Amino acid sequence: MFYGAMKLAIGSPLKLAFRPWVEGIENIPKEGPAILASNHLSFSDSFFLPAMLDRPVTFIAKAEYFTSPGVKGKLTAAFFKGVGQLPVDRSGARGAGEAAINSGIQVLERGELFGIYPEGTRSPDGRLYRGKPGGLARVALASGAPVIPVAMIDTEKVQPPGKVLPKVSVRPGIRIGKPLDFSRYHGMEGDRFILRSVTDEVMYEIMKLSGQEYVDIYATAAKRQIAEEAKRQAELEKSEKAEREAAEKAAQDKGGPAGS
Repeated sequence: MFYGAMKLAIGSPLKLAFRPWVEGIENIPKEGPAILASNHLSFSDSFFLPAMLDRPVTFIAKAEYFTSPGVKGKLTAAFFKGVGQLPVDRSGARGAGEAAINSGIQVLERGELFGIYPEGTRSPDGRLYRGKPGGLARVALASGAPVIPVAMIDTEKVQPPGKVLPKVSVRPGIRIGKPLDFSRYHGMEGDRFILRSVTDEVMYEIMKLSGQEYVDIYATAAKRQIAEEAKRQAELEKSEKAEREAAEKAAQDKGGPAGS
């Protein structure tokens, strides 16, 4: 009931403002469990996809969204619960992974749709990164549910980082692929090679749907590299500025312009 109300309140304005397009909607089963495995370009992915589906879909969200204090925190918690998000404590990497897996299996056991981002985090630059095998593959093999590859298109352009207002001139899209059956691996979720193979197969299908450049490292590692490079660049600029200021001061002390 609440999900339907929130979807109407959020989904209808999204459709009206951005006119998102969808291909392959017929690949979503009308009933029964299924895993929607999507690339992750923007915070808005978890809103555009459910808005375009007739069936509710449940995603995983950080527990902090549900436990923040004050009126704003309570409103945020109510919002995320209303749009079908499940809280997962990410304070411990392994514990968070197990909680996400168990939550996903429970959703599928109820015959519902479970949404997951195999990359584990948003892409830092619009490219598609290596999928993490611990979540998607384990849920798929433990539940036996089909995996439906999904590609979000241009959602990162709707509200670029640092921009307050969204760009309604951008028309995002969604491509939904045919269901993938991994029942041949049922009961083998403890085999890390099988988990890697299943994950890579799904990521390949997402890549074909999205047209993204594939990068064979984890997005979290890419974000660290970008942050480290930004820090190195900032330190270099700071050092160069200090050298210029020192040179100018030395020149002033000598009573003439630098280089004279």
